Amino acid sequence: MRQPPARIIRNPVLPGSHPDPSALRVGDDFYLATSTFEWHPGVRLHHSRDLVNWRPLGGALDTTRLLDLTGCPDSGGVWAPNLSYADGLFHLVHSNVSTYAGGFTDCPNLLTTAPSIQGPWSDPVLLHARGFDASLFHDGPDSWLLNLVHDWRPGHGGSAGLEATRYDRSARRLVGDPVRIVLPPRAGWIEGPNLYRHAGWYHLLTADGGTGYDHQVTVARSRTLAGPYARDPHGPLITARHRPDLPLQKAGHGSLIETGGGRWYLAYLVARPHGRRGPCVLGRETALAPVTWTDDGWPRVPTGLPALEVPAPERPADEDGVMTRSGADEPDGFDGPVLGPQWSTLRRPAAPDWVSLTARPSHLRLHGGRSPQSLTGPSLVGRRMTSTDGSFEATMEYRPRSFQHLAGITAYYNTRNWYFLHVTADDEGRTVLRAAGCDRGALSVDEAGEVPLGEVRRLRLGFDLRGSVLRFRYATGDDWRPLGPPLDATVLSDEHAEEFEDGRIRALGFTGAFAGLWAWDLTGGGLPADFDEATWRALG
Repeated sequence: MRQPPARIIRNPVLPGSHPDPSALRVGDDFYLATSTFEWHPGVRLHHSRDLVNWRPLGGALDTTRLLDLTGCPDSGGVWAPNLSYADGLFHLVHSNVSTYAGGFTDCPNLLTTAPSIQGPWSDPVLLHARGFDASLFHDGPDSWLLNLVHDWRPGHGGSAGLEATRYDRSARRLVGDPVRIVLPPRAGWIEGPNLYRHAGWYHLLTADGGTGYDHQVTVARSRTLAGPYARDPHGPLITARHRPDLPLQKAGHGSLIETGGGRWYLAYLVARPHGRRGPCVLGRETALAPVTWTDDGWPRVPTGLPALEVPAPERPADEDGVMTRSGADEPDGFDGPVLGPQWSTLRRPAAPDWVSLTARPSHLRLHGGRSPQSLTGPSLVGRRMTSTDGSFEATMEYRPRSFQHLAGITAYYNTRNWYFLHVTADDEGRTVLRAAGCDRGALSVDEAGEVPLGEVRRLRLGFDLRGSVLRFRYATGDDWRPLGPPLDATVLSDEHAEEFEDGRIRALGFTGAFAGLWAWDLTGGGLPADFDEATWRALG
């Protein structure tokens, strides 16, 4: 009898900005939680039954009760969430970083729980703010919170190592003083700790080498939770630091997951640069790698390298057909009562005071928000770009009254790096179509290339991303027309967004690029724009 073909996991399994994956299995269900930074809802969740197909569940922290991002800096907010399961409850640890510049990091770590992955999630409990990348380790009846200890003092390298604090699950609080983890000699700056117990050993997975091209996942083990830990003499569990030729780079920040059949996998982040170790417009994405255990008890990724394809667990695909590959084309006619799970909103939840799917049936109505430099009150609905070759289109109706009213589509990275194809009014009140951009805070508006729209109110707007080049286009009838010159898409990359001043961080670049719908009303009046048929198509 002919054998069925081997099933393959194609990486990245979560394309687009899905960094810092926390992997979890509960029964026959697999879950991935990833960082969301300044985007609502916080902590993006995905579900799978086979590790091949992943269904987006949206974000867990979908109200200001659960997550308040008011004033959140670019690439602040939710860093490295951790998802675990104990006592019949999902436990979600998350940070809300409000400061990271100038050597300081204000990062309260909070815990919320739910009986189902869909919620309802409990009011967050503040655990501490001593450092970031916190994770819960459940060891039978005991639980421990692990985290990096941030050191603000000049000359101290930013890190005072790792610590663990006992967590009381019934009281929902930390108890006792933190215990310092005794790390291997010359461990240096390591972060993203995840602890596992296997074959009598405590295995400590950490992220090493920073978040760039020297990133790696390292493993150390000890017979006791606090250590001392000995690093795997074989070297990193996975890294691409010495292989700039690989299509997947920056491999690091991992977590382990065991299948029901006894196989193990590593969930970790990767990036797909433009050119050899070039800029990464898509940000950091989630990949999977198979893991085996050596006879002497060390975990191993067979090649130690990130791969585009790896073998999947030996189990049939789901028969109900509900699973879809995350990042696939998702046209949206806005026919539902709420935004779909592919959409996120900038710094605030999608509340009726500024976004509505009912005010005009089959349309998304955005009331104009504050300027792009504001850290409060923006009106931007976006979704992750998932391919370096793709296109975004939307239909819009809008009646601006002055040059302070603008609405359209955006290719967006953060407050200092974006492109905006928009409808506005000129000084005489005539409706025009223009392109604007911002490159590390330097604003430009192409008034010379504007297109008068006359009485046209409904038009289609689009852009095409082809590697490092982005081009705007528009249509008032059946045919698309280009608008403006080719634009540098690498302005929307992690690398370009990073800024340093006198050797200290001014801005981080963690989020990846978004395609979005954006409305400004700089008068404060909230003039609305109506959007329809918004579509992202990944071509690569």
